[in-house]
Amino acid sequence: MQFRNIGKTGLKVSSISIGGWITMGGTIEDNTAHNILRKAVDLGINFIDLADVYAKGEAERVAGEVLVDYKRSDLVLSSKVFWPMSDNPNDRGLSRKHIMESCEKSLKRLKTDYLDLYFCHRFDENTPLEETVRAMDDLVRQGKILYWGTSVWESDQLNAAVDIANEFKAYRPVVEQPRYNLFDRQIEDSVMGTCEKQGMGLVVWSPLAQGMLAGRYDDGVPEKSRAATTTWLADSLNDENIKKSRAFSALSKELGHRPEQVALAWCLRRPEISSVITGASKVAQVESNVAAAELVLSDEVLKKIDAIFR
Repeated sequence: MQFRNIGKTGLKVSSISIGGWITMGGTIEDNTAHNILRKAVDLGINFIDLADVYAKGEAERVAGEVLVDYKRSDLVLSSKVFWPMSDNPNDRGLSRKHIMESCEKSLKRLKTDYLDLYFCHRFDENTPLEETVRAMDDLVRQGKILYWGTSVWESDQLNAAVDIANEFKAYRPVVEQPRYNLFDRQIEDSVMGTCEKQGMGLVVWSPLAQGMLAGRYDDGVPEKSRAATTTWLADSLNDENIKKSRAFSALSKELGHRPEQVALAWCLRRPEISSVITGASKVAQVESNVAAAELVLSDEVLKKIDAIFR
């Protein structure tokens, strides 16, 4: 496993990380989730990415049952706050009240005293940004979180948060968590440059485009797959993208690697990216994903990949 710094901080995270979105506490049994987490840590993954909204807290509960058995300082645990957790009008957003109360609940579910990273899961148009920045700063000073970051924020929002933090000598955001994969390179336009300018790291989600870049839909839609059970891939699972996915799978096979490994290595080609967040419903998927940490793609291969997705 390789480790990279989160932006300009001294915090090091595994270049391949494991996340709990959808799977933990949701689509897989607790015992399977436990085995996946154990295998991930055993293979060198130290960054486990979660959120309060994942299965309405169940993902954190499931992870906490396993991670309590490990030395806490060996792990980098993250969670997120923003999305509604109940019908209570204050149980959502990035108000001071919701941030403080949500952090306490996440800590209890994870059976830990602190989070290494705490993300603002989206930007909150209904809360003054100063209130959010100061609340996150207070959590750092209280020792309940060590660093804080953002997820799916725009460049102007990131710059504004940093400016406010600098103005009030508060702890500033150090990491952004956007979506990034071969089908979605939007962050290259501005967010990636903004993060580099502000000294922020990037930990990216959906690096496999919800299975499309793993070749899962090259030959149709399997039963019980995400495309079969949700509408999340309705817009992207079209003839043009399937053609690209098939070509990518064929190229990966020529290289002697699985397509998901090549897709993860493609993300990690960028030094701005601290870690790629992977999901897993089977232990074997963790083993395959971790192998991508050592895979370096040549310039020639990168050109071939660009030609497929151009």
